[in-house]
Amino acid sequence: MSAADDRRFMAAALAIGRQGLGRTSPNPSVGAVVVAPGTDGPVIVGLARTADGGRPHAEPIALDAAGARAAGATMYVTLEPCSHHGKTPPCADAAIRAGIRRAVVAIEDPNPLVAGVGVARLLEAGIEVDVGLGAAEARRDLAGHISRMTRGRPHMCLKLAVSADGAIGRRGEGQIAISGPASRARAHLLRAECDAIAVGVGTILADDPALTCRLPGMTACSPLRVVFDSAARTPPTARLFADIATVPVLVVVGEGADSARTAALAAAGADILVVPRDGAHVDLSAALVALAQRGITRVLVEGGAGLADAMVAADLIDEVQWIDAPTRIGPGGTLPIAGRGLAALAERFEIIQVETIGDDRWTHLWRRECSQAS
Repeated sequence: MSAADDRRFMAAALAIGRQGLGRTSPNPSVGAVVVAPGTDGPVIVGLARTADGGRPHAEPIALDAAGARAAGATMYVTLEPCSHHGKTPPCADAAIRAGIRRAVVAIEDPNPLVAGVGVARLLEAGIEVDVGLGAAEARRDLAGHISRMTRGRPHMCLKLAVSADGAIGRRGEGQIAISGPASRARAHLLRAECDAIAVGVGTILADDPALTCRLPGMTACSPLRVVFDSAARTPPTARLFADIATVPVLVVVGEGADSARTAALAAAGADILVVPRDGAHVDLSAALVALAQRGITRVLVEGGAGLADAMVAADLIDEVQWIDAPTRIGPGGTLPIAGRGLAALAERFEIIQVETIGDDRWTHLWRRECSQAS
C-alpha cells in the first residue's frame, strides 16, 4: 500500500466517521475502512461508522461486511480499537479474528480503559500497526469523546451570528434574522452534529425558539435541548415542550430554585438537573460535568449573549463558529463577548478556516491547546 493510498483510505474513514456525529453518544463516531488487494489495485471491501446509539462499533461492522476478504487486508480506523469488554466485545479482538495484516490508526483512545492497550493487543497478534495518519482531523472529529475522557466535560462549540454593526440581536425584541438562508441551513446541520444544544433562559423568554433541526428529513436528528435557567423561569408553555415526546428538554436549575416552578417544568416533561450556584447563576463547570456524566459529548451553545459571555469568561468554550453577516441591527443592539467582538478570542483561539456561505462569512476557530494536543 502506497503512502498516497494510506492517505486516501484514511480520508474515507474520517469522512464516514463524521456522518455519525451527534448520533452515537456516549460513544464516539468512529470510521473504519477495510481494504484488500484487488486486480487493479487496493479496493474497499468493508466500511462503516459507529452505529446510532453507539453500538455496534465501526470495526466489527466493517469487518463483517468484508467477510473472508478481511484476511490479509488493511484496516483504516479513526480511533484505536477498543480492548475491553463493555456492552460489546473488544474491537481489537474482532480485528485479530478477522486476520487483518495491518491496521492504520489515526489516534490512540484517551479512554483509560483502552489508552494504548488496543494497539498493543494488535501488535502482540503480529499485526502491523501505524498510528498518527489523519491525527489532526481525527482529534477534531472526536473532540467530544476526547474532552469527556480527559476533562470530564463535553466539547463546547459556540455559534454566533453577528451583524455588520457587531450585534447578535436587539434588546427588548424577539428573534431577529441576521444571517442568510444558506447560513441558517448550515446552522441546523451543526445542531444535528451535536448531542445537545444549549441556550440561556433569556433566549427562551425573548425568542421562544423550538431549537430543533429543521433540515428536510433530519427532524429525528434534533439534539437534546438544554436550558440554563438558575431560577426555573422557563414557561411550561414554551415551544420547547410542543414536541418533547420526540425531542427531549433538560432544564439546568440552581440549588434552591423555586420548587413550584421546577415541578411545573417537570410536569411539562422536562428533565431537571439541579447544580450548585455560582452567585446568581448556575455553576457552569458543575453543569457541564453533569452533562458528561449523562453521556453528552458535544454541545452547541446558541444563545444568548449572557450565556455566551459567561461560557467564554469561564474558559469553557473549545470551538467557535463566528458568522459575519451584512445585516445591520442599528441602535439597541446586543453585543457579544462583552462588546469586544472576534478580537477578544484571539489569545485563546486560532482560526482554522474562513469560508463564504451565501452572503455571510464564517470564521471557524479552535481552542489552541485542543488543536495542538496529541
